[in-house]
Amino acid sequence: QVQLVESGGGLVQPGGSLRLSCAASRNMLDFNRMGWYRQAPGKERELVASINLGGVTTYADSVKGRSLIFRDNSKNTVWLHLDSLSPEDTAVYFCNAQMARTNYWGQGTQVTVSS
Repeated sequence: QVQLVESGGGLVQPGGSLRLSCAASRNMLDFNRMGWYRQAPGKERELVASINLGGVTTYADSVKGRSLIFRDNSKNTVWLHLDSLSPEDTAVYFCNAQMARTNYWGQGTQVTVSS
């Protein structure tokens, strides 16, 4: 059983920054890819950023240039840093880990961008 525990969400003012973390319950090197998704009310879940075992990253167009995903294998943790937040970034953010053809999800952490 894989557990992914997210933290770092909350209320952020427009223009602010946040950093989300996701701690995995097992060796992160077992996952071929880890990523962050988000789901806003009434919308489908979408990929925000991902990082594979080789460290190659991908970003959604909506966050390119103001986001960074990085991992520390020794801590089994992956982080997502977002800058220049706007109300459009308000969503529940989910950590995802892929092992072979299986996807694992965290419970989600709410991020609200509002003044």
